[in-house]
Amino acid sequence: MAQAEKLKEDVANIIATSVTCTLLERLQLIDALERLCVNHLFEEEINVLVMQISGINVTDCDDLHTVALWFYILRKHGYRVSQDVFAKFKDQEGCFAVSNPRDLLSLYNAAYLGTQGETILDDAISFTRMCLESAHANLEGSLAREIKCALDIPLPRRVRIYEAKEYILIYEREQVTHETILELAKLNSNIMQLHYQDELKIISRWWKDLQIESRLSFARDRIVECYFWIVGVYYEPRYSRGRIILTMVIAIVTLLDDIYDIYGSSEDCELFTRCMERWDQEAAHDIPEYMKFVYRKVLDAYKYMEDLLAEEEKFRISYLRNLTIELVRAFNTEVKWRDARYVPASVEEHLHISTRSGGCYLLSCASLVGMDHIATKESFIWVSSAPKIVRALCIILRLSDDLETYEREQVTLHVASTINSYMKEHNVSIESACEKIKELIEDTWKDFNDEWLTLGNVQQKQLLERIFNLARTMEFMYKQEDKFTNSHSLRDRIQSLFIEILYSPNDS
Repeated sequence: MAQAEKLKEDVANIIATSVTCTLLERLQLIDALERLCVNHLFEEEINVLVMQISGINVTDCDDLHTVALWFYILRKHGYRVSQDVFAKFKDQEGCFAVSNPRDLLSLYNAAYLGTQGETILDDAISFTRMCLESAHANLEGSLAREIKCALDIPLPRRVRIYEAKEYILIYEREQVTHETILELAKLNSNIMQLHYQDELKIISRWWKDLQIESRLSFARDRIVECYFWIVGVYYEPRYSRGRIILTMVIAIVTLLDDIYDIYGSSEDCELFTRCMERWDQEAAHDIPEYMKFVYRKVLDAYKYMEDLLAEEEKFRISYLRNLTIELVRAFNTEVKWRDARYVPASVEEHLHISTRSGGCYLLSCASLVGMDHIATKESFIWVSSAPKIVRALCIILRLSDDLETYEREQVTLHVASTINSYMKEHNVSIESACEKIKELIEDTWKDFNDEWLTLGNVQQKQLLERIFNLARTMEFMYKQEDKFTNSHSLRDRIQSLFIEILYSPNDS
């Protein structure tokens, strides 16, 4: 790895000497390092650079692209900079006086880091989306591709590692390109891929040993997709243990969901829930054989995860266990709703249960279990207390999932969705309900952003970043279709991330 170390030294020098560069050049450097997924190699250097940039006054800067990128980078790093920096780009009628596609795209992406009541950013999204949709058809090349991706999912909500290889190719064609950074990005991509391949072997062996496919024909076999999902939560090599544990948890959540949602009767699900509450191998007397099999596998899996932890870390599993019990209780309530054909009278009543059944409270906690010493006992007390940022994540998942699965789930007997509850609560059509649910998702993202800007120091941000990345992966998985259930749409991404190798001109 001598080549990688030499490239890291050279890139660190580029960052250190960037103090003499223009503001735009420094912002572009940070953005490139992050989108190429090499920023984890230079965390301290980037934090220092971001802190320096945060002290720069942009009120006299007339370049919208620079101001928007400044705003985007700082908010992304947790700095609550003011939306007022964009006021001067409006004309006397209050409209944005901008037509350049690059400027429009930068403003569009920055505005999606807005919070409640930031009307300048709300106006910016409406204006730029309209302009970008109109301009897109007349553009080509990487800018056209960037605009299309942003219109699907704005940049702050995208999963960087899923797009890193594609961005490497874009960066290679850009005029402002550091060849050293490009070489490091390619080499680092291949190194990380080797890590992922090794971990995928461990995960696949564990899943195969569970014998789920042979014993439970109704259960989804999605272990590769589960691991792909979790790489989006933390892609950095040092989080190997975290990826393995969180993949196991999401695979178990999927299995439990299939039991409650597809196969189990109401009576059997009630018994299984009581069993899970006891969390004891001896409790599985009165449940069907297939449930006994699953129950033992779940308990064995949590013991396996506990064995991956150091003695002083083992307390973490108790938090995981408690939230797993909460999850199956919520699953069981939804089974009762389904069989009684009960539609909750309000969205709020629905979310009281369905944010639990979505699994995000459990996954948020599980995302910290495999991390190092920065995940303290206080961290687990906090994440298990349903803090605002985690509740926002849970709401985003539930509403997004309901939007994408509503039509399919109306064909079979299924628990009522938040769309059904909104229609019942407000006596409106399905079209009106769906539009309102979309608005609720955007409002919840604003709440999420506000908590991101409120919480934490630099160390805590490493924990919060997992939750932000969970939100990003949810957006990816449930935007336009349920990619996890319809996993064929993930094949190209999975192949790119885990199989395809990037070659550089220096390869022999």
